[in-house]
Amino acid sequence: QVQLVESGGGLVQAGGSLRLSCAPSRSMLSANTMAMGWYRRAPGKQRELVAHINSGGITNYADSVKGRFTISRDHAKNTLYLQMNSLKPEDTAVYYCNVLYDWRDYWGQGTQVTVSS
Repeated sequence: QVQLVESGGGLVQAGGSLRLSCAPSRSMLSANTMAMGWYRRAPGKQRELVAHINSGGITNYADSVKGRFTISRDHAKNTLYLQMNSLKPEDTAVYYCNVLYDWRDYWGQGTQVTVSS
């Protein structure tokens, strides 16, 4: 089992920035931690991948956030981050942290991000 604790959501004006954090209960350095990522679900839409990082540190991003969002890990703090810059109203969603651990998916409780125009 892996618990994920997210924080950092909130209300921000368009063009602003937020940083989301996700602290897993298992070490990100564990060989069983295969990948981590951030997903989001906007009202009336399906959940979509925002950013992903695998155990080798390779990242990929949704086209809609490339150049604006950055996923990163701090192993000393065992925390996953999503730095979001130049936020747009269409980024409004509930953001979820995900970890693929020992071939199983685990999800955080979600954190609301609201971008006002």
